[in-house]
Order: sequence, then C-alpha cells, then structure tokens
Amino acid sequence: MPSPSSRPPPMEQQAAGGGGTRISIGGKGMKKPVPSKIVTSIIDGLKQIYFSKVRPLEDAFKFGSFFSPLLHESDFEAKPSVLLLGQYSTGKTTFIKYLLGRDYPGCHIGPEPTTDRFVVVQHGLEERRTPGNTLAVQPDKPYQGLSQFGTGFLSRFEGASCPAPLLDSITLIDTPGVLSGEKQRIERNYQFIDVCEWFATRSDLILLLFDPHKLDISDEFKQVISTLRGHDDKVRIILNKSDQVDQQQLMRVYGALMWSLGKVFRSPEVCKVYIGSFNSEAPIDAAKNPNCVELFEKEQAQLLHDLYEIPSRSCDRKVNEFVKRVRAFRIHLLIMGHLRKNMPAMFGKDKAQRKMLERLPDVFFQVQREYHLPAGDFPDVVRFRDILSAFDFAAFPKMTKSMVKQVDDVLSVDVPNLVRMFDNPY
Repeated sequence: MPSPSSRPPPMEQQAAGGGGTRISIGGKGMKKPVPSKIVTSIIDGLKQIYFSKVRPLEDAFKFGSFFSPLLHESDFEAKPSVLLLGQYSTGKTTFIKYLLGRDYPGCHIGPEPTTDRFVVVQHGLEERRTPGNTLAVQPDKPYQGLSQFGTGFLSRFEGASCPAPLLDSITLIDTPGVLSGEKQRIERNYQFIDVCEWFATRSDLILLLFDPHKLDISDEFKQVISTLRGHDDKVRIILNKSDQVDQQQLMRVYGALMWSLGKVFRSPEVCKVYIGSFNSEAPIDAAKNPNCVELFEKEQAQLLHDLYEIPSRSCDRKVNEFVKRVRAFRIHLLIMGHLRKNMPAMFGKDKAQRKMLERLPDVFFQVQREYHLPAGDFPDVVRFRDILSAFDFAAFPKMTKSMVKQVDDVLSVDVPNLVRMFDNPY
C-alpha cells in the first residue's frame, strides 16, 4: 500500500473569474449574455445551461420517469462517489475499511450477509449516523431523488460520517450483498435494481467485487449488472481474496470470471480487473500463492492510484455525464414528438395509442431513420413501453423545431463554449 505522501492529492476545482467580462453561454440561442460572476466554473455553467434550457423540456416530456429523476443543484455540486456492488461476503465493507484505514459508524463484517442497507460513507468532523429520510430532504445533499423509492427504501438507507482523509475528496457507497433465490427479492419492499441504477448513474466509479469461491452470478446480480450498460467506462472489477487460492487455481478462476462477465455484459470489450486481497487487518497470505504476492501488491497500488485520481477527473466526468444525459433526452424528445404527432385530433385516441405501443420497435426505427440516429443510443424498448403505457400521449406537448434546436444548441454550442472558456491554456 503506497504511503499517503505518494498518493496523488485531490485536485480542487479551479474557478475562473474575470471582473466585468460578459459571457454568452447559449450563442444565438440565448437572448442575453450571462455575466461572468454567475458562471465562475464549469459546474456553474452546467447548472445555468441545465436549469434554463434542458430541465423545462425534461419536465414537459416526463423524461425523469424514463431515464432518471430531474437533477437538483446538489447533484452538480456533489463530491465524486464510488459505488460498491457484489454478492454477499465478497468483502465490500472490508474493502471500505481497507481504504479508510478504520471502521465507519454502523459497519459490521462477517461471513453471513451483514450489510442490510445502502450506506453513504461521507466525511464528517465526528462519527455520526444519519437516517435515510433525513438525508433525502436535505437540499445540500445529492439524495433528494431517492424519495421516489418510498419509505420502504429510505428506512434501508443511511449516511455514515467519519473524519477519514480520503472522504475529504470522495464519497463511498456500500450496498447490501446481492443474494440468489426468489426469497431475497420478495422480502425487499423496495426496487433494489432501480436503486442500484440510480446510484450507478450518479457515481464516478463502479466497483464490482467477486470472491474466488463465489463466481456464480445470481439472477438478481445479472439484472444489476444489466443496468450498468451505458456506464461501461465507469465499471471496474475486483477479484478480492485472491490470496486464498494457489497460482493454478487463480488462473482458472480469472478465466471463469471473464467468461461469466462476457455473457452478462454482452460486450467483446473487457472491463479492467484488479486482483488482490483488500483487508487492512490481514496482510497478503503468501502461503498458498507466494509467486503472486508482487502482482497483488502492484494491483492494489494501481487501484489506490486510480481512486485517488478520481477528484482530479471529477469535473470532466460531470461534463461527460451531462452530455450523455442531454443526448439521451434528445432521443426521448424525438420519440415522444413522433408519438404525439401521430395522435388523432379528435376521435380514436385510445386505439391509436394502443397501436403505437404495439408497434413501438417500428416507431424507434422510423425515428432512427428520419433523424439519422445510432440504434445503440435508443432506450430498451420493453422497459420504455412499460413506462410509456401509463401516460396519455395526447397530454404531451407537441414537439417543435425550436425545442429540438434548443437541445442541439446545448450539445453543439453551449457545452463546447463552456469547456473552451475554462480550458487549461497550457
């Protein structure tokens, strides 16, 4: 484990000022230029663009119901976060303890499923546990969107604060272990898969932990992993407790893990895999696999380096996620506009809506051909249909060319101008 002095320090956000200069974010799309005192950083600029141009349209076309809830100011200002996912007893809580060098309030470690809730491990001057209902109503915390999952989830959600140096820069999210079998899913009184997707969308890094002795991927874990599609660049795999098998077994375990993940991710590209044993209380056991001790140490050092590098890339990540969201909304806008345009003015609305729901794949194809869009950018048609069936198509506003141009300007004018404005001149 590298010494604290060798770790890259978290990079603070650079603010750019400039006295009386006036900045035009929207180009021709904005009637008035935005004073530089409003836009003093990229994050401020993104907020200004989102709340003035994107959010009103998202609200009108109910984008929050299809993609993810509408954003709040705290979502833009939140610290970078790391989401840990895995089946029970793969070492998620132990891994957090390894990173912090200490326990966090409320943690419990054991061979049985111990973490029974989502825990946001954040920085605080003193040790403290905050109930989920309290976190979800605090405007300075990025968890207001979790209220949509109801009291059943919020009672299984809490914050844990402690004065660990790493938490100055990032927030860690511990999750319940994913179990196999129908019983676990039935007993939950909240949508576990949807909650995981909500956190994955807002996380800067997603760590999937595996145990060499538990490589089978349960049905529920497959569903969790399937929600990570579109966030592949943020996913990292950790093969924990690797010192518990010898070199030959480790080679077979690694091959079996990659084969299993390839079937679940359905992608020829391979995620980055870290191999090691992340336990602060027990050093690497060299008895079973002495030849790989150096490999484990290098992998641990690389993972720590990547974690400590997250704050320096946080601003770029926020821009990337913002652009990804706006692109997804553009396709949503075009789909909803097509559906609304084909609704009759007076009679037969219900029949027309049912017909379009049945032919939704054809609708996607028509929109794709008309606007020359990549097929891979469209949402899952089954999930989209399930959500769409609860809405009245005629209640949506008619899409206009000015709406499409407003969204196009965000992607082609506003965001590039904003990034160029604060680009490093060196």
